Amino acid sequence: MKIYILSLGAGLLVGVIYGLLGVRSPAPPVIALIGLLGILLGEQVVPLAKRMIAGEDVIHFVQTDCREHVLGRLPGDASPEADADLGAKA
Repeated sequence: MKIYILSLGAGLLVGVIYGLLGVRSPAPPVIALIGLLGILLGEQVVPLAKRMIAGEDVIHFVQTDCREHVLGRLPGDASPEADADLGAKA
């Protein structure tokens, strides 16, 4: 139940920001997509900060986990399932 209340709160905050910017909801496609990109990037701030505080390799995180979460699996990247299938055939 807590996650639903937090989600509602986040939605209200975005609605207030849209109102201050004078953007009607639903937002025009480009504005909505830029907002979604902001959400995806914003989700990565907490894990990135945790790694920085812990002294872990931030560059590796950005190039692997962060990149895949934000951009999805890019063309040419071998999927873990494909790697497993190749191992089973060998």
